[in-house]
Amino acid sequence: MVCNIYADEIKHKEDELAIGYLPAVKAMAYRLKERLPSSVDYSDLCSIGTEELIKLARRYDINLNDSFWGYAKKRVYGAMLDYLRSLDIVSRASRKLIKAINFETEEYLLLHDLEPTDEELALKLNESVDKIHDARIASTIYSVMPLDEQLNIGDEGATVMQIEKDELVSIIKKILSSYKEREQLIMQLYYFEELTLKEISDILGITESRISQIHKSIINKIKENLGV
Repeated sequence: MVCNIYADEIKHKEDELAIGYLPAVKAMAYRLKERLPSSVDYSDLCSIGTEELIKLARRYDINLNDSFWGYAKKRVYGAMLDYLRSLDIVSRASRKLIKAINFETEEYLLLHDLEPTDEELALKLNESVDKIHDARIASTIYSVMPLDEQLNIGDEGATVMQIEKDELVSIIKKILSSYKEREQLIMQLYYFEELTLKEISDILGITESRISQIHKSIINKIKENLGV
């Protein structure tokens, strides 16, 4: 009986630890949601993050990690990304179609300085509008994933897996160095500062479409250099 009471008290204290960091989880979910399509629900991201936070609080050992949020932050964010990977719309999407859409979008942007509509892409690629729409949503979701994961696509991903991490970083740095300072800054702000396209647009004074074009161009260039 005493053990049960003690266990309940410990559990209560651990839950209080999690509750203290709920605002941080909500902020993280909100920031991630800003970079995702409207079909992804903020409340779902928040729920996934909160559930993971509680699990982490209940197995947290202060003797091993002196900062709970330092210990939990990456794992909570990882749980949200795992949720995005599990979405039907992502698992159904054809990576080949996404690649074709990105190529056609980049070509269209060069000519018109805005992205093509789903209808225009459907006509160009001889696909249904619904399929194009779903693939573009999946593409947006992929864009928030870690850069090395974006490069590990389909059967070709084996090529990336064979490359040592340090070598991959070196290749990426070399490719980025061939771009202007502004283009390098876009990648820095998007992947490391985790800003939205709109926020980057406000900072640099260029359109979101142009930023999207530069981002996709750099990703494609990295893939070409890696042979994927």
